[in-house]
Amino acid sequence: MIHPVIIKKQRIILGMSLLLIMVTMIIGMGTGYSSLSYDRLIPALFGQGTFKEEFVLFSVRLPRMIITLLAGMALALSGAILQGITRNDLADPGIIGINSGAGVAIVVFFLFFPIEAGSFVYMLPLVAFGGAVITAGFIYFLSYTKNAGLQPVNLVLIGIGFSMALSGTMIVLISSAERTKVDFIAKWLSGNIWGTDWPFIWAILPWLVILIPFTLYKANRLNLLALSESIAIGAGVSIEKERMILLLTAVALAASAVSVTGGITFIGLMAPHMAKALVGPRNQLFIPIAILLGGWLLLFADTIGRNILEPSGIPAGIMAALIGAPYFVYLLWKK
Repeated sequence: MIHPVIIKKQRIILGMSLLLIMVTMIIGMGTGYSSLSYDRLIPALFGQGTFKEEFVLFSVRLPRMIITLLAGMALALSGAILQGITRNDLADPGIIGINSGAGVAIVVFFLFFPIEAGSFVYMLPLVAFGGAVITAGFIYFLSYTKNAGLQPVNLVLIGIGFSMALSGTMIVLISSAERTKVDFIAKWLSGNIWGTDWPFIWAILPWLVILIPFTLYKANRLNLLALSESIAIGAGVSIEKERMILLLTAVALAASAVSVTGGITFIGLMAPHMAKALVGPRNQLFIPIAILLGGWLLLFADTIGRNILEPSGIPAGIMAALIGAPYFVYLLWKK
């Protein structure tokens, strides 16, 4: 049973996180290469703005911010799941190679398969999921030993190796590609939010609508898996079955996110740790907070990045790395 005081604290933090997201979105709507006056935001939102105001708001700003928010949520939840099933605080879909696996699949699809404008947006998450599943399967297989089970340290080290190897593979693949395709892949590698239109929202949203409630439903299983294998077995948990189901969930979330945002790292590392520091390690408590914090972190990184250098800005992936890399080093040193 969770103490009512902790539940109350969680709800307060959830409310503050939502407020933080709203404030960041309001700031983001008014700033950028084509700035909008803040006193014109509400009229523009209700269809009473000029053509330019409504175009900037509904065709440029809002889709990008919503996509960034959703992708950050997906990456944070993916990281929380990975940290739980591996019992490793350093697990993150970007660090252990899952994002790179999804990226290679997207690059191959983009370079060598015919692209139809209507289905391209909705095919990307599926293609990314396929590449991420294959990569995660190899990493899991190489990290697992029959006697000791899944080795958390091996998983991180092998994942980092896969990430580097797959990044090199992407560079080889684009070395002979057309200039326009090379530009796209370079943006993807740097974590530039490229899916900035409403169809991309409809492509990523169903994954979150299905997988967030599913993960919360599995929260008790995650609690047991995070303790030890003997405790989980004693509680009647089928460890390998639950690990595989939850690993596929984490892979699907990460793949859906990076298919529209590019190679983003460290969001899945930071958000769960921040949430655990606020309300403790119980998955029922910290996962909802981690989801909101992950969305806010990526939204914040993108808002800062696109306003530092105009008009192109700094990719959100680079900004997230600048924030997250020191934190990763701190965790590595601490553990």
